[in-house]
Amino acid sequence: MPADKEPRMSVPGRTPPPTLELVAARAGVSRATVSRVVNGSTSVSPPIAEAVRKAVQELGYVPNRAARSLASQQSQAIALVAPEDVNRFFGDLFFAEIVAGIDARLEDSDYVLNLMIANHDPSGKTMRYLGGGAVDGAIVVSHHTSDRFLRRLTESLPVVYGGRSAIAGSDTYVVDVDNVAGGAIATQRLIDRGCRRIATIAGPLTMQSSLDRLAGWRRALDAAGVAAGPVVDGDFTMFGGANAMREILDWREPVDGVFIASDLMASGAIPVLLDRGLRIPEDLAIVGFDDSAAAVSTAVGLTTVRQPSRQMGWHMADTLIEVLRGNEGVPRELIMPLELVVRESA
Repeated sequence: MPADKEPRMSVPGRTPPPTLELVAARAGVSRATVSRVVNGSTSVSPPIAEAVRKAVQELGYVPNRAARSLASQQSQAIALVAPEDVNRFFGDLFFAEIVAGIDARLEDSDYVLNLMIANHDPSGKTMRYLGGGAVDGAIVVSHHTSDRFLRRLTESLPVVYGGRSAIAGSDTYVVDVDNVAGGAIATQRLIDRGCRRIATIAGPLTMQSSLDRLAGWRRALDAAGVAAGPVVDGDFTMFGGANAMREILDWREPVDGVFIASDLMASGAIPVLLDRGLRIPEDLAIVGFDDSAAAVSTAVGLTTVRQPSRQMGWHMADTLIEVLRGNEGVPRELIMPLELVVRESA
């Protein structure tokens, strides 16, 4: 079947959707002319193009995406790949903001978004799908050093990473914040409050963002000559944050400040402190990271480092679209600004 021939399925009791032929008849032009206008060709004279667009609007004609993809060799789809557990992805408001930003950028384009939670066997089914022409490019968020399939993905498609790639030597595009600086900013806030033994609840140490925030915590402590408390992995989850806080409170020496590397973990940690009868920030001060909705949904307003998650999502999608358009001037790395937001916890 020719690529521009659009099969239409009839459903009993339902009016068939309008075809190119009907639009052509309404506009008084050939089917080929309608096809050129619909596909954005500039070779059609303005009066005829306007007549075609008017007919398209009057009939409610919608171009067949599959046929257009065959003709252009493009799917007009991009994938958002999250090598994460389903519950973690949908339970973290950070990802919701990223998706909202991506969606806002795609709204003014012809691209649709395919979400792929690639936690189980990503090198198999996921790679077969992504490498089979179903998408034109991919955005990858929340990646780990164990996600070896990402190197193959980068070799197969244009890829934009949300956050520095955990795969050494990966030559791709990155939209991120300076997580080292963010960890240092958060820790410095605790130091400035007078905290003298500061712990941290880190994210998984298989993630570059976690390693960078941990490095920022250490940098600020070393510069100020302040004692480091324990480092506990909270897994970037509310449950993990609660368990990590219990471990810190049971540590052999008391701490008076904790940098928690995500607001979601902090939202799990704060109830643990309150249940133990501790006052925030008088007995123990806390600074989080993200400035997500979790920062203002806890019993104590969370002082946190704001990263512009929605804008980051927008720029991830914009970067990928520009790469797909062949723009050779797209920067390989875009670092977004951070800001300390002060509330009651520190």
